[in-house]
Amino acid sequence: MGVDLRQVVAGILTITMFVMLGDMLKRDYIDNPEERFPGEARDVGFDSGNVMEKFSMKTNGPWMEESEALTPCWKKKADFDEIEDYKGFVTFSLTNGPEYHVSQISDAVVIARYLQATLVLPDIRGDRPGDERKFEDIYDVGKFINGLDGVVKVVRELPDSVSIRDFEVVRVPNRVSEAYIAEKIEPVFRSKGNIRVASYFPSVNMRKTPQKDGSDTLACLAMFDTLELKPEVNEVVDDMVARLKTLSHNSGGRFIAVDLRVDMLEKKGCNGGASATKSCYNAHEIALFLRKVGFGSGTVIYLTQSRWDESLDVLKDIFPKTYTKESVMPAEKKSRFLESEDSEFEKVIDYYLCSRSDVFVPAISGLFYANVAGKRIATGKTQILVPAEIPGTSSPITSHFSPYISKRNHMAHTCFC
Repeated sequence: MGVDLRQVVAGILTITMFVMLGDMLKRDYIDNPEERFPGEARDVGFDSGNVMEKFSMKTNGPWMEESEALTPCWKKKADFDEIEDYKGFVTFSLTNGPEYHVSQISDAVVIARYLQATLVLPDIRGDRPGDERKFEDIYDVGKFINGLDGVVKVVRELPDSVSIRDFEVVRVPNRVSEAYIAEKIEPVFRSKGNIRVASYFPSVNMRKTPQKDGSDTLACLAMFDTLELKPEVNEVVDDMVARLKTLSHNSGGRFIAVDLRVDMLEKKGCNGGASATKSCYNAHEIALFLRKVGFGSGTVIYLTQSRWDESLDVLKDIFPKTYTKESVMPAEKKSRFLESEDSEFEKVIDYYLCSRSDVFVPAISGLFYANVAGKRIATGKTQILVPAEIPGTSSPITSHFSPYISKRNHMAHTCFC
């Protein structure tokens, strides 16, 4: 009897379909995710099981659904006692980039309120000598002044009768306490009548402190409810986010932002191999980390590196959809925000874009990571992954959540309910 070739082919296809269906059922209902991704979560008390329920593997990676934005816990402006007699002025400058700006503003507001002094709108100073610009070149002045209305009096500039040369410069530690102000700053202010505040940073982490301070609620208001980009700059960030979401249509419009700057890696010595305690990771290490925690090759990645560097090629080899500012910024915006040799705009764009990405990965530890984490906590974007050198081929993504999230030890958790 002859064999009908069409029947043989149909039989093979039917068997193949049943095998594929069995594999799908096994993956979805039988296999234990913890067995596929061996390892234990590093943070005791963090319920990784509940967190995993929020993940979706259907869109090219372990993407987590966003949480709801949190509600501010700090006092309403109407609850602050009104200051009837303002005495003297407090001036300061914003320096070193937006991750420092938010902390510098918090310190200046707390000090001015304690001293019952008038706060002068700061200028912004870049890395190079003479690199200065006005506050309104980047930030929304109206939002800043209105955000502090009834709490601290803010003026745009000093009156003509007051000379900046008469101000005493006072260096203050970031997250300054009322006790420090009373002991170290108030005597100078009472003696000189006016002071210029310069914050320094003994630590670049933003962990909660066990001690409560009378200025905590004011610091929260200053950090999270006064500083916004001016509309023109915010529009650039909006356009870049929209472009990245369009490029990541296979991932449901989701993308990863990685704070990876080649010059910073070189300064920190991150390209020379492993060290006992790693504070930064190079492009190759980031690529391996993302792949091992489950992100596919189609994942869209944004790097804070301004222009492409050949050292990033290894990352693009594994994740071809990796971009820098020059690739996703609208062409008509580049002359103002990218090609003007004004690094301050680039820093600001990176800071706010990293605050809005679906996933944030800090390849470099420091205040950028810490204050971006604070903004993300406030808006419910809690998928922040701290890189690690993973032995083997995979690791559960919950093992790499930032302690700011898993341990809830960021100061933002004291500001929001």
